[in-house]
Amino acid sequence: MNIGVINQVTDIEKRVLLTPIDAGKLIKKGHEVCIESDSGIGAFFPDNSYTNIGAHIMSNSDIISKSDIILSLDSNDPNLIKKITKGKTFIGNIPYNLSAEFSAIASSQNITLINLGTIPRIARAQSMDILSSQSSLAGYKATLTAAQLLGKIFPMMMTAAGTIPPAHGLILGAGVAGLQAIATSRRLGAVVRAYDVRPVVKEQVESLGAKFLQLDYGDQDLEDSGGYAKEVTMDMKDKEDQLIHENIAQVDYVITTALIPGRPAPLLVSKEMVSNMKPGSVIIDMAAEMGGNCELTKPGETIISNSIIISGPINLPSQIPNHASQMLSANIISVLKHFIPESELLINLDDEITQKTCLSFEGVDLLSSNMAVSLDKKDLDNE
Repeated sequence: MNIGVINQVTDIEKRVLLTPIDAGKLIKKGHEVCIESDSGIGAFFPDNSYTNIGAHIMSNSDIISKSDIILSLDSNDPNLIKKITKGKTFIGNIPYNLSAEFSAIASSQNITLINLGTIPRIARAQSMDILSSQSSLAGYKATLTAAQLLGKIFPMMMTAAGTIPPAHGLILGAGVAGLQAIATSRRLGAVVRAYDVRPVVKEQVESLGAKFLQLDYGDQDLEDSGGYAKEVTMDMKDKEDQLIHENIAQVDYVITTALIPGRPAPLLVSKEMVSNMKPGSVIIDMAAEMGGNCELTKPGETIISNSIIISGPINLPSQIPNHASQMLSANIISVLKHFIPESELLINLDDEITQKTCLSFEGVDLLSSNMAVSLDKKDLDNE
């Protein structure tokens, strides 16, 4: 098949979905690979690194018109689908709030649409999970950013000038990004405590050498089917705020990672909490793009409020573009192996991975269909 990669390099996006090495693997399997000019330049993969392994460098219009499968990292413009002709396949990372629009357009044009952002968190799909691979890098980079902004060193140092105590950090959210932030903080020598609403992550947090802050949520189920944290009830939110408030005043830096799929980021750090932090403390809000976990966060900016440094970074993985691209590319190879087990595209709607990721197939808006089935089932359950 002809597999094409769209160039999406911008000021804040340096990654590419397919590296030259992985493009070569596809070519050896008999596929034709087309790369839009300068797609890999931000990740230090110049065009000749692709042509040297047999890939073709093309314009955007040629990629869209000649490719059977079109790969897109940042799929934020539904108009992109309108340019694609009937029978082709579009594989991209589609934001939750745009999924319905993408799916409706794709089905109306008989385009197969696969969303990389909805890879299920099951063992069989781990190698395809771009969210996990990139979140891990984001947690690493967020910790380095905290170390850079903090006017203290992370490790304890015993010097002729005296002993310098280690920095103390608080990680809010112990998903993939949070766990990596804990691990990186510990490698740098910081003393770390972490909080998450899901008691199940306690063992993981402690295995990395951090202290787990835990509240008793009773019988509340605070983890969804995808492994993501749910929002707590209002009465528990007060206890959560108190716990965070007590701990945030004792640490030197805070890294927040809490996200809820399809919804604004939950507010964890209020103005009052920030005002009670030690002067010179740092907050890295990894949820800035979704509104932020800190009330004072400004997406894409680093500000100082009451002597507290608050950073709201955008697209942290893109700040490590080479390795981020290598990890994305490995994910894509696994995705393509799943959907092209031999030489042709295979859409098996009985397969769990396909069910979660395929939004449109053979002119059917699968997203709307699945939502309708879910609503019908909910009505039956209520009866």
